[in-house]
Amino acid sequence: MNDLEMSYLKDFEKIRQFIEQARDEAASQVNKTVISLYWNIGKFVSEKAQKEGWGRSTVKQLSQYILSKEPGIRGYSAQNIWRMKQFFETYQDKPKFSALLRANTWSNNLHIMSKTKTDEEKEFYLKLAAKEKYKARELERQIDSGYYERLLLSDGKAPSGIHHTENTGMIRDLYMLEFLNLQEPYKEFDLKQAILKNMKQFLLEFGRDFIFMGEEYHLQVGKHDYFVDLLFFHRELQCLVAIDLKIDDFKPEYLGKMEFYLEALDRDIKKPHENPSVGIILCKSKDEDVVEYALSRNMTSTMISEYRTKLISKEVLRKKLDELYEAADESQNSQQC
Repeated sequence: MNDLEMSYLKDFEKIRQFIEQARDEAASQVNKTVISLYWNIGKFVSEKAQKEGWGRSTVKQLSQYILSKEPGIRGYSAQNIWRMKQFFETYQDKPKFSALLRANTWSNNLHIMSKTKTDEEKEFYLKLAAKEKYKARELERQIDSGYYERLLLSDGKAPSGIHHTENTGMIRDLYMLEFLNLQEPYKEFDLKQAILKNMKQFLLEFGRDFIFMGEEYHLQVGKHDYFVDLLFFHRELQCLVAIDLKIDDFKPEYLGKMEFYLEALDRDIKKPHENPSVGIILCKSKDEDVVEYALSRNMTSTMISEYRTKLISKEVLRKKLDELYEAADESQNSQQC
């Protein structure tokens, strides 16, 4: 291919990107219009229910009327109209949610409305789904796996070298890898191969800002060869992220190995404009006291995280979160005394 043809291809690609951007903007505007429409219907039905006693039977008649006048139209079943009413009643006194609701699809809004309890949790998932452009199934999986609770349990545990941005939890304390379908017992090789075969789901769990760069990534220091289990680049952190896979409990010596990898990456692989590399030691389990001791004397950029090959129920995670809050309250009260 000659230089002229290459120039044409670059120009053609720019035009294609214009088309894609316009399509995305049109879809976004349509979605905003649909959410506003459902909001207005929900408001009307809610007010009629309060003032004139509209119930499910009346809403069923309304649905039948709409479908008779607009044959083939979708989204106006009695059940969905009743959800519009619930949608309005859930957020009518929360104007700060307005833009977030319209930035999400109706399916995502329904999942968040029905599967979350607090305003904080709702706001978190609305922001997350809008940012990550989750499909309904992807969002449902994140909610069911307790993403919000796991992020709160991770709060404050990241080493000083790892920076967080608001509400997204770039590197967390606990990851759910149930999609790997690993059968006990398994080896580190099996864990790595399962991740490689399920990379799409792995990136959904870790975050879409992670870009996969390679497995068994080769590093040469002096005359010796070393290999990082998995290497990623994080777009928002603007740094390399090395992941070391372990199928056992965290051991302090794992930290020294990771710090060596990060030094080699920073000296030989990192580009001048990028931030210092970050490490994740992904263990099957860890003793928090051992982790605290291992990290206490280090200004490290390594996170020691756990993974689970089976989902932990949201109830269990919420219980752990409540225990964490209770312990924090007791500690604060004892300091005041």
